[in-house]
Amino acid sequence: MNKPFKFKQFTVKQDRCAMKIGTDGVLLGAWTSVKRNPFSVLDIGSGTGILSLMIAQRSFAEQIEAIEIDDNAYEQCSENFENSPWNDRLFCYHASLLEFVEEVEDAFDLIICNPPFYSEDYKTENKSRDLARFNDAMPFKHIIYAVAHLLAEDGLFSIVIPKKEEDDFVALANTIGLFPQRILHVRGNPDAEVKRSLIEFSYTEKEVEISELIIETDRHNYTEDYINLTKDFYLKM
Repeated sequence: MNKPFKFKQFTVKQDRCAMKIGTDGVLLGAWTSVKRNPFSVLDIGSGTGILSLMIAQRSFAEQIEAIEIDDNAYEQCSENFENSPWNDRLFCYHASLLEFVEEVEDAFDLIICNPPFYSEDYKTENKSRDLARFNDAMPFKHIIYAVAHLLAEDGLFSIVIPKKEEDDFVALANTIGLFPQRILHVRGNPDAEVKRSLIEFSYTEKEVEISELIIETDRHNYTEDYINLTKDFYLKM
C-alpha cells in the first residue's frame, strides 16, 4: 500500500499519507465537471494531492490550491505536486480549513473535496489515519461554511460522501443556497447497495441529473462505464 501509485501522466507517492489512493478520489477527480473551464480550483483536505493532480490533467486551470492539515500528508502532497508535469499550477497550504477561510479572500471557480467519512465511535491508535478518516476532523458544517465563503458566484462544488449522508448533506448545502446539479450513485457491483454519492453543487436551482455507476460486474471485471470514466488515468484501463 505504501508503494507509489503510477497513473498515465503522473505518479503519486503515498507512504507518508494516512489515506491511500482509493476509488472514491479517482472517481471524483474523473467525474467532476471542468466544462466551465475553471481558472481557480480549491482541493479541501488534499491528502496525497490526487484530486488536484487529476484536475490539472483534465483542465487548463492556472491556479490549483490544496489545503492539508496533517504534517506528513502536507509534505507528501507538496512533493507530489513538485514532481508532476503541472508543478507551476499546483500549490499546497499547510493549514486547517477554518484557518484558510479566515486568511484567503479569493473566490474559486471549482471546489473539490473527498472528506473524512467515518463518524462511527471507534478510533485506532494511529492519529494520522484517524484524522484522515473521521469526519470530526472536518465536519460537514465546516465544509459548507468554507464553500459559502470561497465559492465564486457561478462556481461548482463537487464532493463524494457516503450515500446514507446524502439527504442531510444536501439539506445543509441548501441552507447557504447551494443546490445539487448532478448526483452519481456508485455501486461496487450489480448486487451491491449504493455506498457512495458524488454530488456537484452550484448556486443555481434546477432539476438534478441523477445517474448510477457500477464499478465491476464481478471481481476485476470492470464495467464499460467505469473504464470510460477512469481510462485517462489508470495504466491498465
